[in-house]
Amino acid sequence: MVYFVGAGTGAVDLITVRGMRLLQSADVVIYAGSLVNPELLTYTKEICEIHNSAHLILEEVIDIIKNAESKNKTTVRLHTGDPSIYGAVREQMDELDKLQIPYESCPGVSACFGAAASLNLEYTLPGISQSLIITRISGKTKVPEAESIERFAAHQASMAIYLSAGMIKELSEQLITGGYRKETPVALVYKATWKDEQVYLCTIETLYDTAVEHGISKTALILVGDAIAHQQYQKSKLYSPDFETAFRRAHTKNGGHDET
Repeated sequence: MVYFVGAGTGAVDLITVRGMRLLQSADVVIYAGSLVNPELLTYTKEICEIHNSAHLILEEVIDIIKNAESKNKTTVRLHTGDPSIYGAVREQMDELDKLQIPYESCPGVSACFGAAASLNLEYTLPGISQSLIITRISGKTKVPEAESIERFAAHQASMAIYLSAGMIKELSEQLITGGYRKETPVALVYKATWKDEQVYLCTIETLYDTAVEHGISKTALILVGDAIAHQQYQKSKLYSPDFETAFRRAHTKNGGHDET
């Protein structure tokens, strides 16, 4: 059996309980060594066979899994964050389907949520944004034209931009071309939730200079939108006294309950 496990954002204790238990029971672990915190491997048992996929191609990863399956061993394929976001897991699953090797997925905390926790952010502030766009700039992996940074910028929603720290100048230009103001707040988050995390608040206009000043060109997430500044937003209706739910009746102005 193969388990695709989300390692979480970086901090060792931000893996899910299920993910931790799968690591503890695994006979073989193949982990994304370029991104996954190696301290997570301390959860594995002493006799666990460990492989760093940063040095492997797809066929070699599948060969390791095939060998483990032939010996009735349990394999954990450990991916950074959540495997469903930029995890390149579908191509592995398709190969396992061909081989009739069973697999399951275990979710993880993606970087945009780890970064939000570090900054105590709410991406969906009423009156500011009710959407979070998770995307990347077009680079070696091409992005469909309909999903370009410019197209998404036109929505003025909160954005979490992955895999783009090496193209920040181009990213800033595309965000402004798409419709964001130059003064739009930005958070540049390097290695969110890791021990060496760095967070810099700036604007789209100053993003490139901020990245250059601090030597950040990889392993960083870029958060964009007015929600980053959390100012001039509207309070949620959920806790408004005149808002009635299945669990709470509306309050009248005199402090009582509305009987209508």
